[in-house]
Amino acid sequence: MEDLIKALKIFLKYGNPRWPTHCEHDVMYIMEIDPTDVSEEDTIALNELGFQVSLEYGEAQFYSHRFGSA
Repeated sequence: MEDLIKALKIFLKYGNPRWPTHCEHDVMYIMEIDPTDVSEEDTIALNELGFQVSLEYGEAQFYSHRFGSA
């Protein structure tokens, strides 16, 4: 849980959406945080915490298989 909290604190620097996550098919998506707005340093930290950038569905967004499955 500690890594998830660290990641969410990083995401909070780039926005505070009312509905910040969406989960489906063992994947957690971070909503309304544009990966192009996130610094390279934070993107690397997020990757180490289990979040990658997806270009699926026509727009870039962060996702995690680590936190999206039980």
